[in-house]
Amino acid sequence: MISIVIPAHNEEQVLGRLLAALLSDAEPDEFDIVVVANGCSDGTEAVAAAHGVRVVSTPVPSKREALRLGDEAARGFPRMYVDADVELGTADVRALAAALRDALAAAPERELPMAGRPWVVRRYYALWSRLPHVRDGLFGRGVIAVSEEGNRRLRELPQVMADDLAASHAFTPAERVVVRTASVRIQPPRTVGDLLRRRVRAATGVGEWERNSTVTVRTSPRDILAIVRRRPLLADAAAVFLAVTVLARRRANRAIRSGDYTTWLRDESSRAQDLPGSKSQA
Repeated sequence: MISIVIPAHNEEQVLGRLLAALLSDAEPDEFDIVVVANGCSDGTEAVAAAHGVRVVSTPVPSKREALRLGDEAARGFPRMYVDADVELGTADVRALAAALRDALAAAPERELPMAGRPWVVRRYYALWSRLPHVRDGLFGRGVIAVSEEGNRRLRELPQVMADDLAASHAFTPAERVVVRTASVRIQPPRTVGDLLRRRVRAATGVGEWERNSTVTVRTSPRDILAIVRRRPLLADAAAVFLAVTVLARRRANRAIRSGDYTTWLRDESSRAQDLPGSKSQA
């Protein structure tokens, strides 16, 4: 049985979309889905119950705590941790599970629909998505799948804000894989302000990570230059990426200096209803 843990904090608008995609072609008892409603004040629990999945509730609004509780409640392996605001289909789950026969951890390819997004958002992701560590790492996908041995390794990790970054670096390149036959749809921000909120949160998480690790995860100028040399038309995207990154790091420094690694800057624009082209409709 494949266990899927979904931490959900006030995800009433998008949780049903994910669950519909996950269960669209699933066999009875094929998936053990646990939604961990943490600190919810909306109908997240009702949406989960309507889809017939298990619900674990906690009044604590914390993704870290939700992941811990979900792990305790999950019954099987392989095990997957899926953000409530992404879309992942039945076939994608099966492909990830199959990949874990030869790896300890796996993640799907990203699908980033850019229709209706501002120019700045589109150009930022045009550069970001081509960075080597972004292409090859398990982070920033909203989905991480692990074997039983991989799960034991995750349990040994310190709890940090950038949990997916820590999980990615818990495995060597030989132990992890990005599965090309599986894809996850991630809704990019619909405003520049929400893009910045995401990047400030990411920069804060990186700052916390770097205080506890000798591994650097920052983008190097060499990586950016290499991309622009190969594709000169991305020069404007590189300029946008650098501007957003510098501004996000400056704002994140306030939280890093104060040791605030719990304030979660959330992008509400990507959770808008009636988003076109969902995986459950495809």
